[in-house]
Amino acid sequence: MKHTWKITAILLMTFLLAQFMGILILYNYIDVEKSAEEGRTVFGELPIGERPPLEEKTSFLPVIIAILVGTGLVLLLLKYNLIWLWKFWFFLAVVFALGIAFAAFLKPAIAFVIALVAGAWKIFRPNVWVQNITELFIYGGLAAIFVPLFNLWSVSILLILIAVYDAYAVWKSKHMITLAKSQTKAKVFAGLLISYKLGKAQVSAAKKKPTAKAKIPMKVRTALLGGGDIGFPLIFAGVILKDIGLWQSLIIPFFAGLGLAFLLWKGNEQKFYPAMPFIGLGCFLGLGLVWVLGVLI
Repeated sequence: MKHTWKITAILLMTFLLAQFMGILILYNYIDVEKSAEEGRTVFGELPIGERPPLEEKTSFLPVIIAILVGTGLVLLLLKYNLIWLWKFWFFLAVVFALGIAFAAFLKPAIAFVIALVAGAWKIFRPNVWVQNITELFIYGGLAAIFVPLFNLWSVSILLILIAVYDAYAVWKSKHMITLAKSQTKAKVFAGLLISYKLGKAQVSAAKKKPTAKAKIPMKVRTALLGGGDIGFPLIFAGVILKDIGLWQSLIIPFFAGLGLAFLLWKGNEQKFYPAMPFIGLGCFLGLGLVWVLGVLI
């Protein structure tokens, strides 16, 4: 098993909470009047302006390219130890995503003030609570940008491509492992961080006996779940919300969570695994159930 039962349960519950929070944010962005007039789901404007003008059928192509280019840039910044630039870039992304998420419930000005404070706290004074609480909202903000750009076909292709890329990046090139470790070390990790003590003190290299004033560093193990593992199934569920319906979209997180649970159950604690192949399969199984229920009901 990848983690203890307690940590696994916390990770899964937090994952599901982020999914349902994201769906709630998306639902609040639906323009009810225009949707009723046009007979389809229409999303309202974002507080930061218009969404990218992408064709729904091929929107997965520019998104995949942007992911590859963005990952390359981050690796380049980390390679040359430009952590300050990476932190600034990450800070802007966090503030915009949180601002969009909070604007689903608050006036935009108030939403972005809160987002600015939360983003600064997350990046410059990080702790586990702020890290994980902000992660519950960030992906809903991103989904509000991207969900209207996809249809069921294009988001399915995106999910497949991301799963393949994730498997390659972890098992073959291993650059995703490097990226995760570097982000954690720099304290700018995009995703969930659940840490706990193993209860084993590490003696210093000199193996000196601790004095009354000496502090023995504790080896802390951390459960990680990358931001993409949260964001992509949420975008998939959001497209289900857009193209099929609300209650159907609520099925997807449970199946995505089952895929993640299977990985955590079968995984070895000493190894790294790509989560998207398992989560993506869960999403498609959930879509299958939605179709079956649609026929039966």
